Amino acid sequence: MKALLSRAAGGPETLELAEVPDPVPGKGELLVRIQYCAINYPDVLVIEDKYQFKPPRPFSPGSEVSGTVEAVGEGVEGWQVGDRLLALTASSGGLAEKVAVAATRAFKVPEGLPLKEASALLMTYATTIHGLLDRGHLTEGQTLLVLGAAGGVGLSAVELGKAFGARVIAAVSSKEKAQVAREAGADDTLVYGRAPFDKDASKALADQFKAKCGPEGAHVIYDPVGGDYAEPALRSIAWEGRYLVVGFPAGIPRLPLNLTLLKSCDVCGVFWGAFTMRDPKRHQEHVATLFRLWQEGKIAPRVTEAFPLERGGEAIAKLASRGAIGKLVVEIG
Repeated sequence: MKALLSRAAGGPETLELAEVPDPVPGKGELLVRIQYCAINYPDVLVIEDKYQFKPPRPFSPGSEVSGTVEAVGEGVEGWQVGDRLLALTASSGGLAEKVAVAATRAFKVPEGLPLKEASALLMTYATTIHGLLDRGHLTEGQTLLVLGAAGGVGLSAVELGKAFGARVIAAVSSKEKAQVAREAGADDTLVYGRAPFDKDASKALADQFKAKCGPEGAHVIYDPVGGDYAEPALRSIAWEGRYLVVGFPAGIPRLPLNLTLLKSCDVCGVFWGAFTMRDPKRHQEHVATLFRLWQEGKIAPRVTEAFPLERGGEAIAKLASRGAIGKLVVEIG
């Protein structure tokens, strides 16, 4: 089979298309013929050896796939050849024609839901539903501030925030992205400048956040961006608000902890990958909720561009440059 391989640490330009042996499903596994692999920020990091998991080389990046079952491993029940599914690989293997995955990390895709968009569901919407409900305790009528609101994770927060009855403020880096966030349901938008920020620019951005969130502030802040955007956002948080730490494409911020005392607020990590392993039952409930919301038209995974396998490195590069709106996928099958 064909696979896009990382043979040495480096950027997307180092990936090579190669022929490799077909995987064989082991006990408890499914062999998946991949049709689509969604691109996520960990794919940017893992090929540079900057991610917390370092798969042995050579490996194919990509950990979120959709396709059909080609073979069922020993001890697997409830699955048969031809079933449509979406799945998570261990941490790599998605940019290939086939992959073996644990059956416990696969979900049947309901009829009527397209596999292309299904490939973009788990690492965005499932991360966000865990963050908003389990960590952020978002409730109807509260104000949700979303940073990076036009990316795949950000758009999922806009849509799920509205589905759960929140007032959603979408913060983005361009007018084009603001329009996308409004189309996804955001009540208001804010266009911020490009970091780094000096002290005056940071204060000005904090004032912008405060003006948009209103006198009470943001009850929940969803931050998949980090960097110099974090402190200004934190300054707009409500009393006893929850600041959700999701990712750091703009860098790892240093927050002045006196702000958490003054607002009696919480800074909460959202490590979705570990959550899925520690509480698989709750994770399965979340995925079932996401399928229901999708069928009801309350969410709609947005794939804005599909790349062929041989150009998978271009998709990773585009995501790394923060130029993507919505999700990028690689079309394989």
